[in-house]
Amino acid sequence: MAKDASFDIVSEVDVQEVTNAVQQTMKEIETRFDFKGSKSNVEFDGKELILLSDDEYKLGALYDVLQSKCVKRNVSLKSLKPGKVEPASGGTVRQRVAVQQGIEADVAKAIVKLIKDAKLKVQASIQGDHVRVSGKSRDDLQTVIAAVREADFDVALQFTNYR
Repeated sequence: MAKDASFDIVSEVDVQEVTNAVQQTMKEIETRFDFKGSKSNVEFDGKELILLSDDEYKLGALYDVLQSKCVKRNVSLKSLKPGKVEPASGGTVRQRVAVQQGIEADVAKAIVKLIKDAKLKVQASIQGDHVRVSGKSRDDLQTVIAAVREADFDVALQFTNYR
């Protein structure tokens, strides 16, 4: 009897890559002419980014630079969830950007529903913040991966532990 093959659907962000992207963003901001003399700053505490700038226009430009650095470091922009712009002290504005780790329950349920609707001989189960898919046929698992990639969920998904 063949052993079951399985893989996990996860949503993970490499924290070190985000830290590197923040450092590169700060280097670029220090040298750019349009940010000369401004109070622009990006901080990362491991869970969220805090962008600070003089006004909303510069804050938008700061976020654009951060996004470009994240793309260069293979950090998916779907993992960044920007909050609303709020006033901060000293006449500046602040924006918090959450870095999403793990799949939320409603998205995990939608993934499991998609897999079950595909009518393949696989089992999908939600295990904490990831989804485990197992089945006897590796071809069915490959079909599931293709179907999940094709369905555009609003989170960055990776497929790990393929056995």
